[in-house]
Amino acid sequence: MWAADLKELLLDMKQATVEAREQGKLWLDPLEVLAWEARFLDLLAEGDRLHPRAVAPPGRRGRCKQSPARNLLDRLRKPQQAVLAFLEDLRVDFDNNLAERDLRMVKVQQKVSGCFRSEAFAQAFSRIRGYVSTLRKQGMPLLSARPRHSLWSSRPSFSLADLGSYSKS
Repeated sequence: MWAADLKELLLDMKQATVEAREQGKLWLDPLEVLAWEARFLDLLAEGDRLHPRAVAPPGRRGRCKQSPARNLLDRLRKPQQAVLAFLEDLRVDFDNNLAERDLRMVKVQQKVSGCFRSEAFAQAFSRIRGYVSTLRKQGMPLLSARPRHSLWSSRPSFSLADLGSYSKS
């Protein structure tokens, strides 16, 4: 089945990039990348053969509903450079879990309170979350890290009054 083979191929690609990073490489061998991409395209072609695009009946307007397999094939083919960017540049992660994790807390805050009550509070929240996220990504301890910028300096770039209803004054 093409989908299982594609999954296995992507995991093999991921493993190859992990091993290359461990060896201190900045990129994979270009011929190796071409071989991976050719196999990827072969599997997409097999998927295209097994799941052709649905065609709307004559006289019907609009786009025709496609199968989930067809939709996956379209999503993998159109932004192919973005899908396989982790092969070309080893600084690019295989997945975007860190980016999603960074956004999750902002969405939770919005759901809990309904919104940010002021722009200043939203900026302060984002600045603090960005600082904590950077510490985690760099493997630094959260509580003992000493900030070196204006957010925690003696002269903050915002005042408690700027926080609106969150102010204790």
